[in-house]
Amino acid sequence: MHTRRYHHGDLRAALLTRAEQTLREKGPGALSLRELARDLGVSHAAPSRHFKDKQALLDALALAGFERLDEALSASRDAAGEAFTDRLRGFVRAYVDFARANAELLDLMYTIKHGPAASEALIAAGQRLGAMAGELVAEGQRSGEVREGPVDSIAMPVFTTLHGFASFAVSGVLSAEEATSGFDAVFAYILRGCGPS
Repeated sequence: MHTRRYHHGDLRAALLTRAEQTLREKGPGALSLRELARDLGVSHAAPSRHFKDKQALLDALALAGFERLDEALSASRDAAGEAFTDRLRGFVRAYVDFARANAELLDLMYTIKHGPAASEALIAAGQRLGAMAGELVAEGQRSGEVREGPVDSIAMPVFTTLHGFASFAVSGVLSAEEATSGFDAVFAYILRGCGPS
């Protein structure tokens, strides 16, 4: 049997790209290193040079997702200027937009991060996301726009409200129109919830 040679250059990147397409189209249960190899026209053993098993592939996908989300949130912060309300709105908008564009990936990111075999890199990626939300709350406290108190106890309800809205937006609980029209109300609720007493 003749083995087809791989000509794309970066097999690891190609595997992750194709894995994310499969995740989006069919869910995590459909992911298989052997199927990815066949899709890419390489030997069934070729992916093992980059991922020892399916779990390693899922971990890498989730980690790439956290990196992309981190970039989107950082860009929103940088583009928002200095006003706390604008920075918080940008953060909330970037998170919701990422969730709507990457629903299956976001679900995988949180599932894998909280799994018993989560890698240190994934745990650290999740912690960076939490730290970013905490930094934003601390900025609001310094400007007097967020009530005093432990940053974590204020950031947690902000983030869970945001994640809940994003989850409803991508799961079909809210229609696309409801998710779009409801954004301002949810943002106002978040802002009131962390505002000074």
